[in-house]
Amino acid sequence: MGLFQVLAAILHLGNVEIKDRDSDSSVIAPNNRHLMAFCELVGVAYQDMSHWLCHRKLKTTSETYIKPLPRLQATNARDALSKHIYAKLFNWIVEHVNKALITNIKQHSFIGVLDIYGFETFEINSFEQFCINYANEKLQQQFNMHVFKLEQEEYMREQIPWTLIDFYDNQPCINLIEAKMGILDLLDEECKMPKGSDDSWAQKLYNTHLKSCSLFEKPRMSNRAFIIQHFADKVEYQCDGFLEKNKDTVNEEQINVLKASKFDLLVELFRDGEKATSPTGQVPGTGGRTRLSIKPDKGREKSSKDHKKTVGCQFRNSLQMLMETLNATTPHYVRCIKPNDFKMAFSFDPKRAVQQLRACGVLETIRISAAGFPSRWTYQEFFSRYRVLMKQKDVLSDKKLTCRNVLEKLVQDQDKYQFGKTKIFFRAGQVAYLEKLRADKLRAACIRIQKTIRCWLARKKYLRMRSAAITIQRFTRGYQARCLAKFMRRTQAATIIQKYQRMCVERKRYRQKQAAALAMQTILRAYMARQKYQMLLREHKAVIIQKRIRGWLARCWYKRCLESIVYLQCCIRRMRARQELKKLKIEARSVEHFKKLNKGMENKIMQLQRKIDEQHKDNRSLNERLSGLETSYTTESEKMRGELSRLRGYEEEAKNKTNQVSSLLEELERVKKELSTTQQEKKTIEDWAQTYRSEMEKMVSELKEQNGLLKKEKDDLNRSIQEQSQQMTVKMARAIAEETQQLETDLNEERSRYQNLLTEHLRLEEKYDDLKEAMVLSSNKPGHRRTDSTHSSNESEYTYNSEYAEMEEGSRAAEDVTRGIDTSLTLKLQKRLTELEQEKQSLRNELENKEDQFQRARARDNAEFKKARGAELEYESLKRQELESENKKLRHDLADMRQSLLGNAATSTGAPGSPAYKVLLDQLNASCEELEVRKEEVLILRSQLVSQKEAMHHKDEKETMTEPSVSVQDVSKLKDSDEIKQAYIGLKDTNRLLEHQLQTQRRTHDSEVEVMRGELQSVKEENSRQQQLLAQNLQLPPEARIEASLQHEITRLTNENLDLMEQLEKQDRTIRKLKKQLKVYSKRIGEMGAGQTEGQTSPGQMVEEPIHPVNIPRREKDFQGMLEYKKEDELKLVKNLILELKPRGVAVNLIPGLPAYILFMCLRHADYVNDDQKVRTLLTSTINSIKKILKKRGDDFETVSFWLANTCRFLHCLKQYSGDDAFMKHNTSRQNEHCLSNFDLAEYRQVISDLAIQIYQQLIKCMENILQPMIVSAMLEHETIQGVSGVKPTGLRKRTSSIADEGTYTLDSILRQLSAFHSTMCQHGTDPELIKQVVKQQFYIIGAVTLNNLLLRKDMCSWSKGMQIRYNVSQLEEWLRDKGLMVCGAKETLEPLIQAAQLLQVKKKTDEDAEAICSMCQALTTAQIVKVLNLYTPVNEFEERVSVAFIRTIQTRLRDRCESPQLLMDTKVIYPVTFPFNPSSLALETVQIPGSLNLGFLTRV
Repeated sequence: MGLFQVLAAILHLGNVEIKDRDSDSSVIAPNNRHLMAFCELVGVAYQDMSHWLCHRKLKTTSETYIKPLPRLQATNARDALSKHIYAKLFNWIVEHVNKALITNIKQHSFIGVLDIYGFETFEINSFEQFCINYANEKLQQQFNMHVFKLEQEEYMREQIPWTLIDFYDNQPCINLIEAKMGILDLLDEECKMPKGSDDSWAQKLYNTHLKSCSLFEKPRMSNRAFIIQHFADKVEYQCDGFLEKNKDTVNEEQINVLKASKFDLLVELFRDGEKATSPTGQVPGTGGRTRLSIKPDKGREKSSKDHKKTVGCQFRNSLQMLMETLNATTPHYVRCIKPNDFKMAFSFDPKRAVQQLRACGVLETIRISAAGFPSRWTYQEFFSRYRVLMKQKDVLSDKKLTCRNVLEKLVQDQDKYQFGKTKIFFRAGQVAYLEKLRADKLRAACIRIQKTIRCWLARKKYLRMRSAAITIQRFTRGYQARCLAKFMRRTQAATIIQKYQRMCVERKRYRQKQAAALAMQTILRAYMARQKYQMLLREHKAVIIQKRIRGWLARCWYKRCLESIVYLQCCIRRMRARQELKKLKIEARSVEHFKKLNKGMENKIMQLQRKIDEQHKDNRSLNERLSGLETSYTTESEKMRGELSRLRGYEEEAKNKTNQVSSLLEELERVKKELSTTQQEKKTIEDWAQTYRSEMEKMVSELKEQNGLLKKEKDDLNRSIQEQSQQMTVKMARAIAEETQQLETDLNEERSRYQNLLTEHLRLEEKYDDLKEAMVLSSNKPGHRRTDSTHSSNESEYTYNSEYAEMEEGSRAAEDVTRGIDTSLTLKLQKRLTELEQEKQSLRNELENKEDQFQRARARDNAEFKKARGAELEYESLKRQELESENKKLRHDLADMRQSLLGNAATSTGAPGSPAYKVLLDQLNASCEELEVRKEEVLILRSQLVSQKEAMHHKDEKETMTEPSVSVQDVSKLKDSDEIKQAYIGLKDTNRLLEHQLQTQRRTHDSEVEVMRGELQSVKEENSRQQQLLAQNLQLPPEARIEASLQHEITRLTNENLDLMEQLEKQDRTIRKLKKQLKVYSKRIGEMGAGQTEGQTSPGQMVEEPIHPVNIPRREKDFQGMLEYKKEDELKLVKNLILELKPRGVAVNLIPGLPAYILFMCLRHADYVNDDQKVRTLLTSTINSIKKILKKRGDDFETVSFWLANTCRFLHCLKQYSGDDAFMKHNTSRQNEHCLSNFDLAEYRQVISDLAIQIYQQLIKCMENILQPMIVSAMLEHETIQGVSGVKPTGLRKRTSSIADEGTYTLDSILRQLSAFHSTMCQHGTDPELIKQVVKQQFYIIGAVTLNNLLLRKDMCSWSKGMQIRYNVSQLEEWLRDKGLMVCGAKETLEPLIQAAQLLQVKKKTDEDAEAICSMCQALTTAQIVKVLNLYTPVNEFEERVSVAFIRTIQTRLRDRCESPQLLMDTKVIYPVTFPFNPSSLALETVQIPGSLNLGFLTRV
């Protein structure tokens, strides 16, 4: 900002106006706005600057006085100050730039650019033109020397005979200007004179040079001008102002005012302390009355002499330095020619151009070049250019000799060319002659090519005309054949009509007879079936009673035996425990003193005992784990069996349990034997007391060392096992990730195929409807549509097969109405529908196979995990083996010590009854007792598990064998067809009820098994925790032991309380469910009872009066989230809620998804009353109505978005309230009460899911139609960043667009449209995950259309367009970021477009650039990359086209890519859509229906 501030101040200073006060003084008007702006910008006082601009200070030897300046001198002083400030600023900039660019590296070469004005001649030429023309004279002399010298040196280097030529030398003109007593010397001398003036200087010039120099002339009519003959032209210079401009000094007081400025940059510019300077940094000497020259101090005499150089002297010195620099370098020249002096476009002044060429010396240069050999070719270039003029026999291996021979044949005059060492030199005009020969040769070749192509085109035209004639003949004959076929078809149709008429009469007679026979057969067969059913029912009930009685007797006998055995064991154990307790008390009194003496021995024995306890704990944990694995395996195998195999399995399991009891008894006997062996060992340990203590200590130390080594080995093995397990885990995770990714890819492909089939199915349905309407309209008279009489109204499942059957029936009915229409198209459509159905079924099978593969992959992963777990088990078994080896060693040492004690049995210390003997015996007994106690605990736990499992099995048998106490009608009393129909309905309801009970029992059984597993695991955990607490309590003092036991008891009671509360909640849920079932059963019983009471009436009454269901009275206090409607109001419901509901207006102010909630609440009531016909018709009409409204208003985005949101919400409600545990996790207790209880609508959920997929595809098409016209204009053609595109590439035609007003679409238009889409979907309550999928599809369309147009338009492939595209993509990403949609995958769909924009901007020259492009453009195909590189067009001179070699390098590097060869992206691709489950937190009982929907006929229940 400081630089611009100084420049602005200089401009304001130049605009300051100075006026005359009188002839010798001047004045500046007060409050001059330019001077005020200057003072404000540079920070100086206004009064000081205005004063010293019009005055100067003069010093004499005795006094100093101030003299006013005339207006002309004041103006010159103002201009000099401006130039001085500008020069200071320029020097400051140069100094700082040089400081920034300075380096420590030694510079060997440089590149300099010299830009000067050309030769100037105006009407009035002054000192400036004189300096410029003087510089041009010096540069022209250097140019002539350089150019002609280089030309002659090249001829000498090529060894061509050449005579040196002379050229014009302008040295006399330069001497006239810069020599001694030249124009500049006389000017400097006149400037030093006190009374020097321009007139006196002009007279000196006339006297000195007018007669002595021919280049200097005097004008005829003027004494204040002179003429110099320059190399370009004669120039007349006016002498006025030469002396003033040559001096150009600045007033010191003005400099002092600027040095006192408050502006830091200005103070820094004048910090050098010079008193008076020129604009170039130098000050002229004293002299003259119009400028003030400050008298220097004595100490600064030397510096003042340097400051006395004039402008002309400085210019001459600078020019001399420039010439030295140019002579030491290799210059290159650029001549600029102005076409005209008025700066007008497409205007050329030939005289002015020739004058400039002559002034620049270009004509002289051309004349000299024409005297030599102006055209030259290397031998390789000549051979490549004129190869077409050579014959095959003229081409030799030596290209130089070939060129020489050919040139001698083509050009007869040898003086027209010369052969050099490396080049061929031609005279003027010879290259044009050779070019003419080459053009004639190429023209002859073109004529031959044209002749051949025209022959081919004529032949092709003839063949096309012949084919057209044959086609006309074929169609004519076909028309005649069709007319004949039509006549034959009509004849055949008349025959068929007669045949079908006769057949209809005979069929009617046959059906009457068949109906009578069938009625008789049905009555007889029904009677026999009732008799057989009664007999089977009695036998089945008898078998059940026998089974229950026998099972009860067996259980009673088993319980009595078990209780007696347990009681007997308890008595024996109690007796033994009392005996042992007495022994221990007696022995404890006698060995108290010996315990004090042998504390160390006790510690060692306790350590051994702990090791034995740890080993037993490990064994128990392994046994428990093994038993857990066995139970899990048995439960999994039991789940896979059927109901009948399950009942038989219970009997086999009971047998297995008896075998296990026998095995446990055997294990008890084995434990008793071990107890007896341990007692025998206890007797033999008498000799182990006091002997060989030193040996025992030595052995213990050895054991410790061995134990340490074993621990090290164990740690090493543990480390290696952990490393292996980590490696296996990493491999498994990688393999699982790869397989999961592959399976997800396959699943997405299957989804896309399935959704494409749904689209095709919808298209065929629409086509079929259109054909059906056309057939109805084409019929001449109205007909009655026949329906199939065998259609059942009790069908409770809605599948696609039923739709296809209805469509086929409709097609047959339409065929009956319009017999005259051809049936081939209808048959083709039906065939296509069956093929689509088969393909859909195959896709479903493939999807199931993929899911099975996924399950198998998961099972394989579990197997690998089990292998890893097996490694851990091996590690545990290794650890157990180590402990067993230590135990064996200890036993071996114990046996050695026993033998040693037996050898010294005579000593008194080891005799029985001694203190040492008693202590050892006490320890051994304690360890044996603890071992027995642990074994008994294990046996007790196993017996409890066995009893729990048996109780569970008996309970399951009871539940599975219970029969529903439903009253059945006495079928034997039914006598007519109505009674048979009623019996059939009752049997159907009974079967459905039994199936429901079987499912509930199965779920109850599974839940109880899980509960038993949990209880078993908790018992195991409680047992282990009890053992740990017992071991800890034994080590505590009595008081702490009591406190710990109390704390443990409190914790146990708290846990039991929590468990009881959970069980209470489960029981409450079970009670509510049973109450619901009880209501349903009571209703069924009421219906059965009503049927029995009506069965006693006459058959005529049963036919006339329908059976009405018995409504159970309910409490109407609370709203249960259901809506009741009558059967005849169903069409009104669908009409008001779907067909006539508009998203704009009424629907916008509703709760999001309100129509879906209302439909589901109506469906809940139909389920509640168990009306399957009502459920089916409501769902069918809802689906058909939504399809109808989408067909009618499918182009309206709001309508499609509204029904997509409501369809998804309706689907989520069906899942949320279906009763499945997977969908009930997020429900409240109140919502769980609202679940459907009678019907499983899984297949309807699939149909609605397919409908949602169709609506989603319709929504994508609607959005694509809206966005398609905007994309190209906004993303490519509109300049969002103004000025970036610059000039369009030359040679390209202007492209037209299909849009009338293309400029109206900008990037903001797309962003506004996307925001409108997003706000509309959010307002309609669309799921967030579904919105993310829609946005991802939108961005894919934008990226694909933009990239395709970029690949097809050459004018778009430039660096600036890549910058524009990247900016537009960043704006789209910013929109995603604002909407919180960055994780939806939309950004990834723009990756090909981003990489294409980066490809337009990166460098494209070297192999490193090719490698970078290959690694960067991963989302683009090879064809797309090569296409962009071929289309790349430079816009300005800084860009270059991509070379063919670079494109081939890219192709070779991308050759190994496995990708599709297509160039354009498919804009019709639609990503497979999924509908993640999104439960609603809205309670159904809080839903309010607004009156604007006109649904007053709905009743809240």
